[in-house]
Amino acid sequence: MTLLGMIRHGRTAWNGEGRLTGRTDIPLTEEGRAGLAGLRPPAELDGAKWHVSPLLRARQTAEILHQDGVELHIEPRLIEMSFGAYEGRTLEELRADPDAGMAANEDRGLDFLPPGGESPRMVQDRLRPFLADLGQSGGRHIAVAHKAVIRAVFAAAHDWNMMGRPPVKLRWEQAHIFEVDARGDVRPWRMNLPLLPLGDASQ
Repeated sequence: MTLLGMIRHGRTAWNGEGRLTGRTDIPLTEEGRAGLAGLRPPAELDGAKWHVSPLLRARQTAEILHQDGVELHIEPRLIEMSFGAYEGRTLEELRADPDAGMAANEDRGLDFLPPGGESPRMVQDRLRPFLADLGQSGGRHIAVAHKAVIRAVFAAAHDWNMMGRPPVKLRWEQAHIFEVDARGDVRPWRMNLPLLPLGDASQ
């Protein structure tokens, strides 16, 4: 069985302002770094191979959370969903802008598509070969990635069309573990596992 634990990067300035970040490559804030300091992934992911989005905020998160001697593999397919023309704007701004067409776009669920960007379904499609690679290799894996990427995997695992409330409310400061098969199909294993203090090996 292949297990994939997904961890979102720590806090950035745009997260704090509610801005869609997408491919904009900004660092963690000092608050974000402090919030990760002294933590490690849950024990269910001990011995995992690490895969990290190439964006700075994900790389900084992985560098804080990983243990010495563990190799961090940069994986371009884990890059955040592109929000195109929406990047840098807040949902509140977009919903108030009559030219943005946000209400109709949000009603498309998996096919929500920012102008010049990607849809969640497109993210699922680009992740499938990566997931199939993991499924065929077996073992335990950690992916340090982004909210929209994790939501895309979550939606596939729960067969959720991203319309209405999600089947499980995800806590974004915690890890989410999925089973992956050789075709790249995913199933939920355990959601919302807290990161542990260093030295804590509890299950």
